[in-house]
Amino acid sequence: MKFFIDTANIAQIKEANDLGILDGVTTNPSLMAKEGIKGHDAIMKHYKDICEIVDGPVSAEVFGTTFDEIIMEGKVLAAIHENIVVKVPMIKEGVKAIKWFTDNGIRTNCTLVFSAGQAILAAKAGAAFVSPFIGRIDDSSWDGVQLIEQIVGIYNAQGYMTEVLAASIRNPLHIVRCAEAGADICTCPLVSILGLLKHPLTDIGLEQFLNDAKKMQ
Repeated sequence: MKFFIDTANIAQIKEANDLGILDGVTTNPSLMAKEGIKGHDAIMKHYKDICEIVDGPVSAEVFGTTFDEIIMEGKVLAAIHENIVVKVPMIKEGVKAIKWFTDNGIRTNCTLVFSAGQAILAAKAGAAFVSPFIGRIDDSSWDGVQLIEQIVGIYNAQGYMTEVLAASIRNPLHIVRCAEAGADICTCPLVSILGLLKHPLTDIGLEQFLNDAKKMQ
């Protein structure tokens, strides 16, 4: 399973990249706003800066909701860098745009996916990635990881090439469960990735090893 970091924070992207496990980045308008990135030129430059750090897909989300708006914005985003993947919402106009992008050699990430039916449409339209939001599904009292399992099963049965990108990750356990469910990619905040490092027995064992090492000096 590949690891993407879900942020627009340059320092966090660099930290994840320095770990040697980072495969890509996902962003959205909310994450850009959180970093104080405003205005077209500033946003375009920020995407370019991210692409120069990470050797992998960088999802850049469109703001428009009509077919023409999505196509216009997507072409501009795709021109920033070869690593850019145009992030398109799961709406009727979005599906039409994904098909257009696919036919014109532009990779897409279909976002805001909450059902297997939506995932099927995204794959049929040729999306490179589909992003089920498992944390938000959990918030509605359903199990988001079950949706990952269902989509993975359908894609395997039908031979779809779209990669399942588990999004809206809330904790390290989500990451582990998505790996078990067969997700191709997991995109998550840095804190969730770093949470995988932590275990109390590791801390206890390391402390014991260090104390024993001092006795040998």
